[in-house]
Amino acid sequence: MDDRQTVALLGGTGFIGSRLVNALLDAGKQVRIGTRRREHARHLQMLPVEIVELDAFDTRTLARFVAGAHAAVNLVGVLHGGRGTPYGPGFERAHVALPAALAAACVEVGVRRVLHMSALGADSHGPSMYQRSKGDGEAALHAVAATDSLALTIFRPSVVFGPGDAFLNTFANLQRTLPVLPLAMPDARFQPVFVGDVVRAFVNTLDLAGAHGKTYELGGPTVYTLEQLVRYCGTLVGRQARIVRLPDALARLQARVFECLPGEPVITRDNLASMSVPNVLSGPLAPELGVSPASLESIAPAYLGHAARRSRFDWFRSRR
Repeated sequence: MDDRQTVALLGGTGFIGSRLVNALLDAGKQVRIGTRRREHARHLQMLPVEIVELDAFDTRTLARFVAGAHAAVNLVGVLHGGRGTPYGPGFERAHVALPAALAAACVEVGVRRVLHMSALGADSHGPSMYQRSKGDGEAALHAVAATDSLALTIFRPSVVFGPGDAFLNTFANLQRTLPVLPLAMPDARFQPVFVGDVVRAFVNTLDLAGAHGKTYELGGPTVYTLEQLVRYCGTLVGRQARIVRLPDALARLQARVFECLPGEPVITRDNLASMSVPNVLSGPLAPELGVSPASLESIAPAYLGHAARRSRFDWFRSRR
């Protein structure tokens, strides 16, 4: 009989989740991944994990998914959730309804340990729909935890970077093709955190009783403006676009145009509202996380710089 602890994971197929799966396996855990479509987890099927196709908004299905697990982890999140008051339906489903349903399912089947990914700036009264929905999601979890004694830990990261990220890679790719880059909110402040450090914080606190009931902010060692980050990406790819700092009115117009284009928008008016609040830590990382945060400069060149492009070229050449 396998007596390893099982972790039930929602959001396990994405940028952060895929890395957390590997880290949990390395830590000796069994991993059960819930996904809307099994094909979303194709890149994980060679690993010794259990993949469950489910509707996470169906309470009975969710209860069966977490049953027998030692802990449940929720990484589900969206950047664009439509418009509405206090937030759009996509934000409500992913950031509020889903955490509440997961907590209720855990209570129903006796799973006490819950780890939840929120975001730096989460605030039920924040300026953006994203922040308000993240804040309400936290509140929903706390309400269940207080009544039913869940051992809840919440993480609030700044923007997360690493190979395959959607943040630095976007600005790098834009500068590979555009000679001029109109930049909204150039003075917005971020404290980027390496994906490996986020994963390490989850794993290190999973079985840590002292982390129960805590909310942890996660960030890297340095605060940057958005313009500094964009310029750094340009340096790494060897293509510095000329940055045009947009005033607020033009930034909103740019965002409105992007919202009308097909596909995921590069930026939205709600993103601008989020960036009006500095995305930086209120203090140092908690020592119990066991994380010494990696600098952006020690990681990003390996996947954005000239060496990364050369290794990709060599790989494609070897496939010919």
